[in-house]
Amino acid sequence: MATDISKLRNIGIIAHIDAGKTTVTERMLYLSGAKHRVGRVDHGTTDTDDDPEEQERGITIFSACVKYNWQQYSINLLDTPGHVDFTAEVERCLRVLDGAVTVFSAREGVEAQSETVWRQADRYRVPRIVFINKMDREGADFETVFNDIAPRLGGRPVAVELPVGQGPPHTSNPFRGVIDLVDMKLLEFDPETEGKQITETEIPDDLIDEATLWREQMLEAVYELSDEAMQLAMEEKPVPKEMIIAALRKGCIDMTVQPVLCGSALHGIGVQPLMTAVGNFLPSPLDIPPVEGVDPKKQDKKLVRKPDVNEPFCGLVFKILPAKTGDNYWVRVYSGVLKQNSRVQCPNREKKENVAQLWQIHATKKDRDGQIDAVGAGDICCLIGPRFAITGDTLCDTKAPIELPSIKFAETVLSMAIEPESTADRKKLEETLEMLKRQDPTFQAVENAELGQMLISGMGELHLEVIQHRLTRDFGLNVKFYKPRVNYRETIGGDAEVVGQCNRQIGATNMFARLTVRVSALEDPSAPVLVFDRLPPECPLQGNTRAAAIEELRERAGGGGLIAGFPLSGVKIEAVDAEVHEEGSDEVAFRIAAGDAFDRGLEAAGPLLLEPVMKVEVTTPEDYMGEIVGDLQQRRAIIAATETRGAMTVITAHAPLKELFGYSSAVRSLSQGRAGSSMEPFSYHAAPKEDAEAFSY
Repeated sequence: MATDISKLRNIGIIAHIDAGKTTVTERMLYLSGAKHRVGRVDHGTTDTDDDPEEQERGITIFSACVKYNWQQYSINLLDTPGHVDFTAEVERCLRVLDGAVTVFSAREGVEAQSETVWRQADRYRVPRIVFINKMDREGADFETVFNDIAPRLGGRPVAVELPVGQGPPHTSNPFRGVIDLVDMKLLEFDPETEGKQITETEIPDDLIDEATLWREQMLEAVYELSDEAMQLAMEEKPVPKEMIIAALRKGCIDMTVQPVLCGSALHGIGVQPLMTAVGNFLPSPLDIPPVEGVDPKKQDKKLVRKPDVNEPFCGLVFKILPAKTGDNYWVRVYSGVLKQNSRVQCPNREKKENVAQLWQIHATKKDRDGQIDAVGAGDICCLIGPRFAITGDTLCDTKAPIELPSIKFAETVLSMAIEPESTADRKKLEETLEMLKRQDPTFQAVENAELGQMLISGMGELHLEVIQHRLTRDFGLNVKFYKPRVNYRETIGGDAEVVGQCNRQIGATNMFARLTVRVSALEDPSAPVLVFDRLPPECPLQGNTRAAAIEELRERAGGGGLIAGFPLSGVKIEAVDAEVHEEGSDEVAFRIAAGDAFDRGLEAAGPLLLEPVMKVEVTTPEDYMGEIVGDLQQRRAIIAATETRGAMTVITAHAPLKELFGYSSAVRSLSQGRAGSSMEPFSYHAAPKEDAEAFSY
C-alpha cells in the first residue's frame, strides 16, 4: 500500500512459444533475490509454470503473476503463454499492463506468434523493450533478428546493448558477454555464480570500432527524441548518460522506439541489465494516460480516473481462478484504494460485491505470507469475496460508479462433444464446465438440443486437449470425448429481395402479413449480421407490430443459417416494405412473415458454408522444404510466402483448419523432428461443395 507509484512497474513477458519467456522470468526472480534457486522449464521446477499440464509439456499455458523488487523499483510481472491456443491469456494481461518485454530467440528471430503478440500490444498501446535471448545457441544472429523487427513488426528498434560473440562455447567466437552502449563498458557474467557476479571492464580494442558504430546509431535516435541532446551534438559535446536514458524512456513510452538488449537467460547473461532497463525505459502508472470509462447509467457520459490514491476506487477484473475457499479474482487497481472487508460496485452485473480478503499474488496462487489490508492505485492484487463479476468486469466505488472498457476475446474455432459416463457425473460435469468458463473466457460449453450432447469449444487442438486432461485428472470426472469438429459458419453468395407472408385461418380470425425483405452479402464474410429497419415512413406497419417483425429477423439471424444451423455471418438484412390488413395483422402474424422472409431470402441468395482458415508458419531446414510444401498442398493450403532466415527456411501458408488436425506431429515426422510449426486464425473462406452437401438433410 505504501508503494511509491512512480517506482511501480506493471510489465508482461510476451513472445513466440519457446523464445524463453519463463526462463527470463525465473532469472529475474533469482537475481532479484525473490527466490534462492533457479527453476528450470525442462525440470518442471519454475515458479510460474506450476500447473501439472505446463510441467509435463514444458510450455506456459496459464498467465502467472509474480512480484519482485529491483534497485528502487517494485515490479509486478506477468508471464504469458506463447502458444496461439492460449492467446487469450496474453490478451487479458496486455489489457491491464503498462509495459512489456518482448523476447525473441536469437536463432528463430521474429516468428508467427511474435507478430500476433506485437499486434496485441499495439492495439492496447503498450510500450515495450526487446530482449534477444539465446545468444549462446547454435545459429544465433543478433543483427538478423534486430533488422527483422522494423519490416515485420513496424517497430523502431534501438540497440542499447551489443553481444560479444554469438553461439555456443565450441564455436570460434562464442557468446560471452554484452557491451553496454550507454556506458560504453564490457559486461561479463560469472558462470560460477549463475550470472550474479558481473565484471565491468573497458571495451577491448578489437571491439571498439563496432561498438562505436552501434552507439552512433543509438545516439541518432536520441537526437530525434531530445532537442537538448541534439544541441550538445551540434556543439560537439558529449551527451550525458542521464540524458540518453531520459530520451529513450520518452521514446519508449510514446511507442516511437523500442530499446533492444540481448543475453542468455538460461545461463544468466544479460538479465540484470534487462531488469534495470525495465525501470529505466518502461512506464509507471503515472506515465500512461488516465483510464477512461463511462457512467453506467448514462453510457454517453465519459468519465476519467487518474492513478491517484485520492481518486474514487476503480479496478478491472482480468482473471479468475476458481478455488474451494473462494474464487481468486485478479484485479488491476487503476485509481483510489481498495480495502479489505469493504463493499464495491460491479456495474456490469448491477450488483454489489464484498471484498473479504486481499492478497499479493505469487505465480498462479496467493502468496502464503501475502495477505494485505489495502492496495493502492496502479497495483495488481488478488481478492476473494465477489460472486457475480466475470473476466473483463469493472469493480468501483459504490458512490462513484464507472464502467471501464471490457476485454474482447477471439471466437472459438474447434468443438468436440462430451458426455458423462453416468447420470451421477452429469451435475458435477455441468458445475465443472461452468467453473472452467469463468476461468477461461475462450472456452465455451453449450447443450446442443438437436444432438442431445454437450459441446465444448476452444481455440485449437491443444486447448481442447488441456481441457480434457483437466476434466479427467484434476476433477476426476468419468467423461466420454468425441472427435473434434470444426466450427463452421454460414453466409450467402449473392443478393435477393423476397416477400415473406402469413396467411392462416385460426378459428374465426384470418391472420395476414406480408413483409418484403432484401438480403445482401457483406464484403467481409466473417462480419456480424446486420439487420436494418428500412420501412418507409408512410408504411402502414407501425408500433409494436413493426418492432416485433424486426425483432424476429434479428432472432432468426442469431439462430444460425439454413445449411446446418451454424452461426450466420457476412449478411445484411433489410426490411423494406410491408402489407397489412385491418384485421389479423398482429404481432404474431408479422413474426411468422418475418421468419418466412428470412428463410426465403437466404435460400434465394444462395446459402454458403464457410470454413475457418488458419495462417500456418513452418520453420524448417532447407532439406525438408519440398516434402513440407507438398504435404501442405495436399491439405488444400495456399503458400503465401517463403523466406530464408539464417540456416532455416520459413514457409507461410493459409490452410483450412479441417485439414490441419495433427499437423504439428506430421511436420516433425516429415523433418525428423527438426522443423516446427505454429498457426493462428486467419479468415473464413467458402468450404468445398461436398462439405456443404454432407450437412444437408
